Amino acid sequence: MISGAVRDELIARYGEPHRRYHTMTHIEDCLAQVAASTDFSDEERSLMDAAIWFHDAIYDATRHDNEAQSAKLAADRLTAEGASPVFIEEVSRLILLTAGHSVESDDAIGARLVSIDLSILGASPERYDAYAAAIRYEYGHVPEALYRAGRAAVLGRFLESERLFADPVWAERLEAQARANLAREIAALTA
Repeated sequence: MISGAVRDELIARYGEPHRRYHTMTHIEDCLAQVAASTDFSDEERSLMDAAIWFHDAIYDATRHDNEAQSAKLAADRLTAEGASPVFIEEVSRLILLTAGHSVESDDAIGARLVSIDLSILGASPERYDAYAAAIRYEYGHVPEALYRAGRAAVLGRFLESERLFADPVWAERLEAQARANLAREIAALTA
């Protein structure tokens, strides 16, 4: 569904110099998790692959509409590629879910997408620390004291949630490590 020209454009976007976490490494990790998901139909796999490719295509840490802009880019490029309106609408919906990582209880594909997007939270402590440092770099425009308070607040809201991962398989596999990572980062940010 994604042609070589569009793929090249996306790879270039993920290589922008202001990015450290929202890069092709993140996209490749997410795509690998989709590939390892054996419970998808061909249509669901196509939707997930497209949503993963586009979900962080527009990324500027000084803006609050990255997901909406990424969904617009996806709709534009997928229209040009000849995708059906139904496919485009669903890819756009999935991308928009990554703004708040909240899904309805009956949205299995949405639950999988947001869980895959957040899977770094349940990574090994070393990988998580590299992620946290990369996010700090991307928010380099924010003064240290403000960053620490803001990041601790965001992570605290994650910890307060009943479940970090909407997909039950990801929750079972990653929840405990993710909570430990978040608590550790919050402690470091508030020390």
